[in-house]
Amino acid sequence: MNDKNHDVKDLALADQGRERIDWALSEMPVLRQLMERFDREKPLAGARISGCLHITTETANLARTLIAGGAELVLCASNPLSTQDDVAAALVRHYQVPTFAKCGEDGDTYYRHIARALDHRPQLTMDDGADLVSELHKNRADCLPVVIGGTEETTTGVIRLRAMAADNALRFPVIAVNDAMTKHLFDNRYGTGQSTLDGIIRATNILLAGKTFTVAGYGWCGRGIAMRAKGHGAHVIVTEVEPLRALEAAMDGFRVMPLLEAAACSDFIVTATGDKHVLDQAHFEVMKDGCVIANSGHFNVEINIPALQRLATDKSRPRSSVESYRLKDGRRIRLLAEGRLVNLAAAEGHPATVMDMSFANQALSVAYLWRHGASLDHAVHPVPSDLDGQVATMKLEAMGIAIDSLTKEQQTYLASWREGT
Repeated sequence: MNDKNHDVKDLALADQGRERIDWALSEMPVLRQLMERFDREKPLAGARISGCLHITTETANLARTLIAGGAELVLCASNPLSTQDDVAAALVRHYQVPTFAKCGEDGDTYYRHIARALDHRPQLTMDDGADLVSELHKNRADCLPVVIGGTEETTTGVIRLRAMAADNALRFPVIAVNDAMTKHLFDNRYGTGQSTLDGIIRATNILLAGKTFTVAGYGWCGRGIAMRAKGHGAHVIVTEVEPLRALEAAMDGFRVMPLLEAAACSDFIVTATGDKHVLDQAHFEVMKDGCVIANSGHFNVEINIPALQRLATDKSRPRSSVESYRLKDGRRIRLLAEGRLVNLAAAEGHPATVMDMSFANQALSVAYLWRHGASLDHAVHPVPSDLDGQVATMKLEAMGIAIDSLTKEQQTYLASWREGT
């Protein structure tokens, strides 16, 4: 492949990347089935797709599925620290996917890579955080006339896209893959829960049992993190701004309190809200010495890092994914993964088993858009319910789990109002 068609760290890593990609595929039975089906049916024949996604082993298998379906695909990273460089190399060398992604790339390189993906003049977009769609609308409007539709993988991206739609700024339909039941109920909860704890443990090697562990936000990601931290023996606190979620956290057995109060007694604090400056200067000023702070939301704005830097007298890096900030009074605050999503920046992201369902939804939604996108409104759309159900059915079958079905009598009863006590 011509060097102009990729920008990765080291092509010599390609064989290692291919081995890990195949390992992940062994845990992705639904995507394997779709790969075989797409190879037979070619539902994406001729489709130009640009994807701004985390360049991981699981994403590589999504890419293989789309290519099997006939797509012409270009990839770039959706986060400067989440790229697995061996996977990026394998995508280029072994699967001939033009890929623009390097772990640790700076901001200018990050957006230059997005620009290269948009040079593909995509008819379909795939996004994880909406940076590709945002750039497309702000700086590459020349490409908009050929875009049929797009998909969005994560909560933060869906929030941004709904804001665009509310401002009448969105110029094509987008399917919110994140909102599929087979995505957020499993990927966000079980995937984020396990991978976030994995990232924290890899970064720090600190025992969680007996520690006070605060989770800011009790959406599906926060639920998963709290559940897994509790499983490690931590004393878990949840902070929230939504009354119903706060009530649910309390009923689930967690302590619920304001974040300022929690900050003073926590050994670990993890943000998972999708909002800005959730951890701010007031929280830093009361934190315990040695408190570990991390973010599991998509962007690194959930922790006000500039405010922490202003309070600090010096900074050191005791471990590869840890920055220790010393404050004027001698207290240390330990920031993980530069405030970026800790499960990918300090570990490997979600296990392949849950990404199997998420990326099956991606593949099916992209194929749906290729057929029907031109007839959809310029809005954020749900994953069609039959596709969501199809993914659940395929996953159950792959797990060897059989379930009951309704009898005709039961179907009639549920559709009738006449029969009662």
